[in-house]
Amino acid sequence: MMAILADVATFALKLIILVAVIGIPLALILRVARQPQADGSAPIQVQPLNRHLRERAEQIKVEIAPASHRKALQQSLRRQHKDEAKAPGGQPARPRLFVLDFEGDLRASAVTSLREEITALLQVAGSGDEIVVRLESPGGMVHSYGLAASQLARIRKRGIRLTVVVDKVAASGGYMMACVADRIIAAPFAIIGSIGVVLQMPNFHRFLKRKDIDFELLTAGEHKRTLTLFGENSEPARAKAMEELEDTHTLFKEFISQHRPQLDVDRVANGEHWFGARALDLGLVDELSTSDDYLLQRMETHEVFNLYQHRPKPLMQRIADRMSAALQYAAVFRKRA
Repeated sequence: MMAILADVATFALKLIILVAVIGIPLALILRVARQPQADGSAPIQVQPLNRHLRERAEQIKVEIAPASHRKALQQSLRRQHKDEAKAPGGQPARPRLFVLDFEGDLRASAVTSLREEITALLQVAGSGDEIVVRLESPGGMVHSYGLAASQLARIRKRGIRLTVVVDKVAASGGYMMACVADRIIAAPFAIIGSIGVVLQMPNFHRFLKRKDIDFELLTAGEHKRTLTLFGENSEPARAKAMEELEDTHTLFKEFISQHRPQLDVDRVANGEHWFGARALDLGLVDELSTSDDYLLQRMETHEVFNLYQHRPKPLMQRIADRMSAALQYAAVFRKRA
């Protein structure tokens, strides 16, 4: 009797574990499926950075002023604001600088917002204005980052100055985007480069063979499929995949040479990456600075506006993005670990 009860308890425990393993992910997927998806109608928010940073600085001035002078300082600042508001509008308008943010993942999914922001800006910005892209990306899918780079190229074609600033990383597809700019600025320890192409995938053929599981793959066209996850990969298939990788790498190098003709592409297109200070010596970037310092400098001569869209992502997409970003950063930093 006790043996039967033990077997029942063991079966119940296994059933609970099975429900937890299958049921929880399924519940999350169903929850995501019920959530409304982004429909491209997210409004573009505009934040005047000059005024925003000035208000912060004034707040600090008031807070650190001696208590006996604080009220007088507040009154002085209010009078200054009123005088500026009443000033005649005959002063020449200062050029404008528009700041866009691009945080790249494996699929370059931020290109959805980027293309809308650029389309809106091209209807407003003129040749005397400047667009700054604060770019952070370890790279990802070739076609996705090719589209993102093409969006930045639209700015150049309109004759509008384009500056890309990298605070942390612009590698592989991220650098493909950065090289389009008139000027690339990087923080001293930002990761730059990784001009190469990689293809990696598991193959389960031997596992399936041990389990006596057949896998059928039918194609019309000799190269419709090369390497597969479940079939037996042949040497001709590997050779064709390598040929495609080399061709993609050649296109990558040609793209960079087109936009940065002064760069010795053959020297830097070996898949290696460098910190900003070394990248400056190699010609991969034009200046060392953080985005904060660059924008503070430009505020002395420009009216600076930050444009952004708020697009909430479903839970499963956020998890997938985190996982892909972790894998990408691990690949970028493996030589430095």
